[in-house]
Amino acid sequence: MADKTETIKHTPSECAAMLTPVRDALEILSGRWKLPIIISLSFGNKRFKQMATEINGITDKMLSKELKFLEENKLIKRTVYDSFPPVVEYSITNHGKSLEKLIDELRDWGKQHRKKIIGK
Repeated sequence: MADKTETIKHTPSECAAMLTPVRDALEILSGRWKLPIIISLSFGNKRFKQMATEINGITDKMLSKELKFLEENKLIKRTVYDSFPPVVEYSITNHGKSLEKLIDELRDWGKQHRKKIIGK
């Protein structure tokens, strides 16, 4: 990105080429619960109820929906163990781990923003 004082002219196709991948990323990561689920799994494999307890405020229905979405997008993996009763465990994939740097940057920006706006 350019310095705010500079004016750089882009063609519509250059602008679209920049916006399309950002829109794709936001479509996958948008919403209140996807990043908390990914962050939870980045600390280790979890069962459904472990995540439901760890992610404050999420309903079982919403957690189930978001887990399916994240699995479809190859960010997490669902493993069913052949046991009685069946055990289902969720883990983050290598593709999901590729979000680590982005999540770190978001955390740092969030801290700076909170300090600027709230003063804490």
